[in-house]
Amino acid sequence: MAKRKLHDKRILLTGASSGIGYALAVQLASLGNRLLVVARREQRLKDLVHATVDLPGSIEYLSGDLTDPEFRGSMVTWIQDEWSGTLDVLINNAGIGSIQSFSKSSAEHVRKIMEVNFFAPLELIRGHLHQLRSGIQPVICNIGSVLGHVALPGKSEYCASKFALHGFSDALRAELSAEQIDVVLVSPSTTRSEFFTSVLAGAKEQPSSRAMAADVVARKTVKAIEKGQRETILSWKARMGIWQDRFFPTWLSNQLGRWYQRQNQLPQNNERNTDD
Repeated sequence: MAKRKLHDKRILLTGASSGIGYALAVQLASLGNRLLVVARREQRLKDLVHATVDLPGSIEYLSGDLTDPEFRGSMVTWIQDEWSGTLDVLINNAGIGSIQSFSKSSAEHVRKIMEVNFFAPLELIRGHLHQLRSGIQPVICNIGSVLGHVALPGKSEYCASKFALHGFSDALRAELSAEQIDVVLVSPSTTRSEFFTSVLAGAKEQPSSRAMAADVVARKTVKAIEKGQRETILSWKARMGIWQDRFFPTWLSNQLGRWYQRQNQLPQNNERNTDD
């Protein structure tokens, strides 16, 4: 894993219309980089370009659905035409979630979450790998989650997608090490963003004010990429949870189960009626 300075780099960033992605775009443009940002909401991307016009770097955009192979192909073509087929940094940030029990979920929701959070980043990497090979100190940064380390009830589908991204990132890092293409995994905890208002199902509310601000997550992400960190866990509470899951998995599982039962007013195991 190499150290690098994020200046005058050619960067592809997904999910840039709000939250962590928006904050990353602003910070990376402030450092003098050239960005291609993508998201579904075109007006949001236009607003981003307008807000950053006076910064040292530059931002161009493409709007579309990352799960659409044709749109992903247009990103490859754009970089081929505008940057001579060379990419230095790929940041897979776009993501969606769902907050409900698995028993109430639908097959459509599960597939949508996996398409956006896992298959789209995987296929973006596949599509741009030859362009990264031409880059200067190339790096792939996948924005995962602490829920890719410790599973939380009520978010089983989201956890599945982030666990998958975690495992894929670890394997890919080893595969690409000989080509000197780094893979950085960033695992935030709850972040103050529009994530909770755009979930496919479940609570549509803003997280606690104690949640980490999007610009703080972005700043820590930039630092992780520059330092060439294998992975970074962004909060001490997240690190504590991972430590508990590793060394006391049964205890933590029981605690999470009781918490979930209280949150949803479910009966405890010993309170359930049986026919035995």
